[in-house]
Amino acid sequence: MRYLIWIALIVLGFLAGSYWNNRHAEIEQAGNTAVLVNNNTRAVDPPALSGETAAPGTLTESESHTIRLFESAAPSVCYITTTQLRRNYFNRNITEIPSGTGSGFVWDRNGHIVTNFHVIQGANKLQVTLADRTTWPATLVGYAAEKDLAVLKIEAPREKLIPIQVGTSEALRVGQAVYAIGNPFGLDQTLTTGVVSALGREIESVAGVPIRDVIQSDAAINPGNSGGPLLDSSGRLIGVNTAIYSPSGASAGIGFSIPVDVVRWVVPELIQYGRIKRPSMGIEVRSVPNISGVVVYAVVEGSAAERAGIRPLYLDRNGNVQLGDVITAINGQKIASYNDLFLELEKYSPGQRINVTVKRDESAETVALTLDAAK
Repeated sequence: MRYLIWIALIVLGFLAGSYWNNRHAEIEQAGNTAVLVNNNTRAVDPPALSGETAAPGTLTESESHTIRLFESAAPSVCYITTTQLRRNYFNRNITEIPSGTGSGFVWDRNGHIVTNFHVIQGANKLQVTLADRTTWPATLVGYAAEKDLAVLKIEAPREKLIPIQVGTSEALRVGQAVYAIGNPFGLDQTLTTGVVSALGREIESVAGVPIRDVIQSDAAINPGNSGGPLLDSSGRLIGVNTAIYSPSGASAGIGFSIPVDVVRWVVPELIQYGRIKRPSMGIEVRSVPNISGVVVYAVVEGSAAERAGIRPLYLDRNGNVQLGDVITAINGQKIASYNDLFLELEKYSPGQRINVTVKRDESAETVALTLDAAK
């Protein structure tokens, strides 16, 4: 009997040990891939991999934001095609030749379209294709070659015209996100993203005059993007894509955009006057080597400069050319070249009074002058 009791105890101990080991393994497995519920196991998803933020088929918050921005802004972006008239040398027939493509955006519900001047330069015929794929003939309202901006007009129904939201470029900071929508290589409604990579850049316009305070970004900008909008993370216009820096002609990660603070004052003047209504001093100037400032070469009769007593070059008794006034500052802002003078004057309007500092007979004098309207 004693032996039977010992045998029973051994068997019971073996069974209890097996049960304990199996139970422990189940609990350990539940910590990784299952949850123990009422002595039963329920399978759960494995832990997310490092960096994984969404399940397959879903969108991250960043992706959803970008999609919403594109869907909101894209209807305001359009595709511009240009043609030129060419006369056949042999039969004298005139044919239309495609001359280029570019991008633009809707400015208002009156049909005004903003783009780069170089997109439409030299074109005889203009067409604008809206986001809904309808195409409309366009006329040139006005342009400012020195700012590389132009305004076109189409006679599309108001309900088809969705004006872009206009922001500001004054408070931009390097590193903030930017979004470019355009038609690179003729592929319409293309979105590229990046960041502001530099501010305060300077590029040369097609008129040979510098455009200052240009925005530099690393969003991919290629041929065909010119004239399209650069947007901030709220989908507001902060610049007009106008140029790339690239030895190959394709995007190399450096694009330049005209700041919207320039666009905001240039476009209304182009719509109203067909050109920028600039102020004028009524002088001809020259930049002369080794002379700091701008030499007044001639003064227009009856001009603001003549009324203010500004002196041009003159001949002395011996017939030698002598310096008159050399402009060195306007309202305290240093003037070292013609471009400095040109860009400083555009800050003012006809009728405004400015103080012009000139170097005269080796001494500095300040002359008050009321600006005229340029003719």
